[in-house]
Formats: sequence, structure tokens, C-alpha cells
Amino acid sequence: MEQPASVNADPAHHSGSNDRRTKWRNWTGFWLLGLCNNFAYVVMLSAAHDILKKQESENATAPTPASVGSNFQGGNSSNSGRYDCNPVSTAAVLLADILPTLVIKLFAPFVIHKLPYGYRVLFCTIMAATSFLFVSLSPAVWISILGVIFASISSGLGELSFLSLTVFFSRDVLGGWGSGTGGAGVAGALLYSLFTQVGLSPQVTLLIMLVVPFAMLMTYFILLVPPPSLPQWRSVRAEYTAVGSEERRRLMDASGEEEQAKPTSEDGSTGPLTFSEKLHVIKGLLKFVFPLGVVYFAEYFINQGLMELLYFPNIFLTHAEQYRWYQTLYQVGVLVSRSSLCCVKIRKLWALSLLQVVNAVLLLLAVRYQFFPNLWLVFAIVLYEGLLGGAAYVNTFFFISKETEERQREFAMAAASVGDSLGIALAGLVSFFVHRYFCSL
Repeated sequence: MEQPASVNADPAHHSGSNDRRTKWRNWTGFWLLGLCNNFAYVVMLSAAHDILKKQESENATAPTPASVGSNFQGGNSSNSGRYDCNPVSTAAVLLADILPTLVIKLFAPFVIHKLPYGYRVLFCTIMAATSFLFVSLSPAVWISILGVIFASISSGLGELSFLSLTVFFSRDVLGGWGSGTGGAGVAGALLYSLFTQVGLSPQVTLLIMLVVPFAMLMTYFILLVPPPSLPQWRSVRAEYTAVGSEERRRLMDASGEEEQAKPTSEDGSTGPLTFSEKLHVIKGLLKFVFPLGVVYFAEYFINQGLMELLYFPNIFLTHAEQYRWYQTLYQVGVLVSRSSLCCVKIRKLWALSLLQVVNAVLLLLAVRYQFFPNLWLVFAIVLYEGLLGGAAYVNTFFFISKETEERQREFAMAAASVGDSLGIALAGLVSFFVHRYFCSL
């Protein structure tokens, strides 16, 4: 007599179980990739005040090793002015951290498809590890700045590569990536603040953080379950084959989002995008890129132009400690909002831009007229600033992924990543002049 088939023997059951396991591994993998990719970038911004303190201590007359260590740990500046300014704005570190990223994001999307993803990840790992070594072991501030540049190269190439990589997976990995990049902010700023607060030197702290680039390597090559269409070690554009296209449509359907079947462009074209087609895609991306750039201009004008000047003397935190905790709270806000994609989606990106500009104007006036009564109010505003910035980032890329044709999606995700970097770079330039003005008062 025929025996009833076991539930566990059901191929559909096994297939569903494997799909869920794969989906969970990929979401977790992109969360960790976001964390590791942005970690060095965040740590360098959190260490900006200390990096410049090191320069100040080295420029002092005949400094002793003890005095150098004390200054690098972040004691208050000897500047007796109204704002307790560093000789150079922390925008110097911001520019070193963002300009290489900006250059990469401007030009790489047009040629980066020729370099397979596996080689990109290896290069990013080497650059990130080198950045920690240079900044922690450098005998001069210019070598520290060079280390920051390496971190920028790693972060910029990694961001546009991993955003492009999401098109080979179900769309929900975008939520994992966004949340992970927010987690990098909290982990980087908080761990740096905690390690230095308990007495570890910034040098030792940065050496401990060398584990992060290698965690990115392990996550990509071991945890992720890539589809066969992914160009891992060869630049063959397999994803444009019928098999690759069908597989990606199946993965998109599995994400639970409504997806129109678009195996080709609207005019029936197939294969890699031409240069003129890429320019056409960029034109269509402006409605996303411009609001994102405005949001990031306003928030990094706050972070690197105003935060150092929002100083409350004679309280339980030194100037350096206040700066570190501003950065930490900002990153907490970013983490919360970048993790919100599963709960809320915001299509009106201009509203976020406007609110962030209001934040920047308010804090600029607060620096000029010093009408804030205490540190806690600044903490609350900085947290809110992070919420707006994180929401703008994750919603921008979600709607680009949702509204862009399948054939254009990989390029669009990489090209749009220039928006935040352009805003950050412009904010760094403006911050120089603002810093000089206030410090001259």
C-alpha cells in the first residue's frame, strides 16, 4: 500500500525553508556589509577633534611625550577665545574623508562594471585596514590625513558597489543595508567614545578596530548567498541573460513588493547601458539626488561646521568629550531612521530637506548668539538631525530601486550615491569659512 508522503519530504517544503534561510542570510549579510563599510568613515569623523589635537600638541614648543598623550586624549584647547577653537576646523578631516569618495562616485559608475565584485571587496578591505594603521601609527598629522583618505576610498567604492549589488538580491536587502550603515554610525562613534573615555589612547582604539575590515571580507565571501548571475570574478555581464533576468525577477517577487516585469527597457533594448543611456538615467535621478544632497549639506554643515563651536564650558564633559557625544547621538538618530524602512516609507523627500535646513539655520544662530541654555537641548536637536538624515538616505534608494527600470537599476543605484557625498563635500568647504569667522570673534 502506498505510504503518505512525509511533510519533510515535500520538495516544496524544503524549497520554502531554503528560501527563507537564504533570505535571512542575505539580509543579515547586507546589514553587516553596511556596518563594516561605513565604520572607518564614521570613526575618522569621531576622531577628527583628536587628530587635530595631535597636530596642535606637535606644533607646541618642545612637547614632552606626556603632554602629547594628554592633548591627543582630548583635553580642552589652550585657545582662550570665545569658542575654544582648534587651529584648523574639523572640516579638514571631513574633506579628507569625503573628497576621494566624491571623486569615486562621480566617475566610477561609468566604468566600475568592468571590475567584478569580488575584486572590489578585496580592494575595499585593504584600503580600510590601511586607514586604521596609518591614523593610529602616524608620526605626523599629514599621515593621519592620508589614512583618512584611504578610509574614504574604501567607503566610497564600497557604498556604490554594495548598492549596485542589491539589484541581484530581493529588494528587502536594501533595508538591511540601510540599517547596517546606521549601525556603523552608532558602533563607530559609540565604541570610539567609550574606549577613549575609559582611558585607551586613540592609537590603541584604532588598532583594535582593525577587526572590522576583515569582518566585511568574511561576511561577503562566506555569509552571503549570491545568485549565479552575479559577476563575482569575471566581468561577463551574465545578469543580462534571460536566466539572470528571470532569476532577479523571482527574487524581487519574493521580497513581497509589487514589481512589474521589465526584462528589457521600455524601447526593448537589452545588454549593458550605453554612455548616452547612462546620461539619460542620471537626468531622471536628479529628483532623488538633489533633495538628498540638500539634506546632507545641511546636516554635515552642522556636524563639522557647528558642532565643535557648540561648546559649554565648566561642565562635567570636556570640549573633546562633548564633540564625541554629539557625534554619537547623531549616529543613534541615523540608525533608528535607516532601520525604519520596514515600518514607514517617505516619498516626499523635499520635506526632509526643508526640515534639515531649518535645523542648520537654528544651530547657526545658536552658535552666533549662544542662546541655548544647556547641553541637553543640543543633544536633542542633534538626535533629531540624525533621524532626518537617515530617513532621507534609506527612502531615496528604496524609491530609486522601486521606480527604475530593471536594466538601468544597477547603474542608477551606483550613480545616485553621489548625492550625499556632494552635499557633504560642499558642507565641508562652507564650514571652513564659518569656522574662521566664529573663531575670529
